[in-house]
Amino acid sequence: MVKYFDHAASSWPKPPEVIEAMAKCVSEYAANPGRGGHQMAVQASRVLFQTRVQLAKLFGVRNANDIVYASNTTEALNLAIKGYVKPGMHVISTGVEHNSVRRPLEYMVRKHGAEVTYLKPDRKGYITAQAVKEAVKANTGLVAVSHSSNLLGTIQPLEEIAQVCRDKGLKLLVDAAQTAGILPIRAETMGIHMLAFPGHKGLLGPQGTGGLYLHPDVELEPLLHGGTGSQSEAIDQPDVRPDRYESGTQNTPGIAGLGEGVKFILRTGVEAIHAKEFQLTQQLMEGLMGIGGVEVLGPDLGEDKTGIVSFRIPGVDASEVAFILDQTFEIAVRSGYHCTPLAHETAGTAETGAVRASVGWYTTESEVQDLIAAVTEIKKHL
Repeated sequence: MVKYFDHAASSWPKPPEVIEAMAKCVSEYAANPGRGGHQMAVQASRVLFQTRVQLAKLFGVRNANDIVYASNTTEALNLAIKGYVKPGMHVISTGVEHNSVRRPLEYMVRKHGAEVTYLKPDRKGYITAQAVKEAVKANTGLVAVSHSSNLLGTIQPLEEIAQVCRDKGLKLLVDAAQTAGILPIRAETMGIHMLAFPGHKGLLGPQGTGGLYLHPDVELEPLLHGGTGSQSEAIDQPDVRPDRYESGTQNTPGIAGLGEGVKFILRTGVEAIHAKEFQLTQQLMEGLMGIGGVEVLGPDLGEDKTGIVSFRIPGVDASEVAFILDQTFEIAVRSGYHCTPLAHETAGTAETGAVRASVGWYTTESEVQDLIAAVTEIKKHL
């Protein structure tokens, strides 16, 4: 049986009720939601709305229609960035961002004359609210920040950053790819204007799901234009949410599964999930740090972080370590650059990459010990 340490990419396994909900949808009511008045279409629409309600509850959102579905966090971030950033607007971001933030921002720089400042974090990946404040210019309109680095596990001081945004009249976009379902997020009280999230990671849903929370005061240019099942006589996109941003047939089976994943999170409690993942990461970090010649990246032992432990063995290719873990020990990790060259520059691993092990709700202490033992063996022979 594979020991799975790639939860930062996709969580696995999924709760049984997630799988059951998807199978039920496909076999019983997989019609187009919002496109017909017959019973199957109505049931599909109901499931989409019920999942929206669960997401709104999880993220502290009053109006469920402010939750817009997307196929993943990347699409949600593209909708937010390309829909909000205007020509000449200055955006503040960070030096630990995933390419899903960086590349849309750089597109807006090239194509629309936007400006971007990437704040330089410390070696552990932290930025400060003071650094955000000092970077504000007359044309600054948006702050885009990852809640937690997908390489280092660093958790940014969101509420302090949000306060700077309030004081300066800026909008705050948060990439919650590594924190949705794992850390408490109350979007409206925390001052988050846009929250991009995946369904297939901490929310325990299937791939191909995710979304974007939009504050009532934020209006975006739609990323997609087309059929929405509403205001079909109009030439332009509907003005109402969420239809304005949800052209085309939605992933009803996936969203049905996502709904059950969110229910699982709400029943279990985000605090309990984070506490378990933190305990496992501390166990893993302590074990790896006890192996001579293994360098663990990111926050120090005892500092709060998400369930990510990235490491390297100087002089040994990270891909080779991951390959041996997979082929010899049946342990699944991820190596390379993790779609975040900025974070690797911050960590000093831009030339070498790193091995990333990430835990989840179903990870066990025994599996962590097996990973530590495997790295110990690899270090002896390489």
